[in-house]
Amino acid sequence: MLAMPSGTPACPDTDRQHRLAAQLADMIPGAATIRVSLNDPRQAWPHPHAIVKDGGGETMELGRTTARVAARWVLRVWPEADWTRPHTFDLASATLTRGDLIAAGRGC
Repeated sequence: MLAMPSGTPACPDTDRQHRLAAQLADMIPGAATIRVSLNDPRQAWPHPHAIVKDGGGETMELGRTTARVAARWVLRVWPEADWTRPHTFDLASATLTRGDLIAAGRGC
């Protein structure tokens, strides 16, 4: 793939994002969005953390391992994202949006 002078690919690898969305939908049936951060409230240090919501916006209960694996997969697909802030991965559109932009109504 061609690269721009900055070293980033000229065309983003959207196939990878769509594959991730499909894998997460298979792993967590009924999931619509996954909010990912490094601030697990049960840990004293940064740790991958995921909160999954269904299509109605209700939080889905996940096991610790499933939540951590989902968070790690999202982190690996977007290593360049600013992970000091939470991000939300929309499984339907396979897009990642910074959490504070969603709250402000300005999706990325």
